[in-house]
Amino acid sequence: MILKPQDILVLLKLVAQGDRAWSYNRLAVKLGMSPSEVHGAIKRAIAANLAVVLDRQIQPNLRNLEEFLIHGIRYAFAPDRGEMTRGMPTAHAAPPLSEKIVPDQEPPPVWPDPEGTVRGMLFSPLYRSAPEASRNDPALYELLALVDGIRGGKARERNIAVKELTRRFNRYEKGTESKLKKPHPSRRAAGSSK
Repeated sequence: MILKPQDILVLLKLVAQGDRAWSYNRLAVKLGMSPSEVHGAIKRAIAANLAVVLDRQIQPNLRNLEEFLIHGIRYAFAPDRGEMTRGMPTAHAAPPLSEKIVPDQEPPPVWPDPEGTVRGMLFSPLYRSAPEASRNDPALYELLALVDGIRGGKARERNIAVKELTRRFNRYEKGTESKLKKPHPSRRAAGSSK
């Protein structure tokens, strides 16, 4: 099975939303995809060991996903660059990298987007619906901007993006570990009575 860019978008959405419950339909609506596209993305992610099934719940396999994003995504899904266009800032022109990197004289990288407010150089999004999905989810927008920093940034931008991405993944991992250690509310402690 071959990974597709939308598989990474779906996994990043799962990371961004933390331990909140999800369904294929809800994810599809939030990501501007069809439920069958989301289902296919999850299926491919599990086959590639970028997602796992724990307690009948599908979750990103954070360490494998992080390794792929750091070492493989810039080769597997290299961005297309193009002419000046209106769009949404990404990579070093978007938070959190824009807060850590002083802008140079070059136009900022932007995802083409008719609702965008910034004029810059075209930088293809990981998947066509990424701008729309990011507009309503700041955490997803940050993750996608960091991934774009890795996909198309210079060495310094990539290094900062890797550190920021790792920090966010560590935060997510701590949240899911504590959730997995808690007993389910429907299970009473041994020896307790009602």
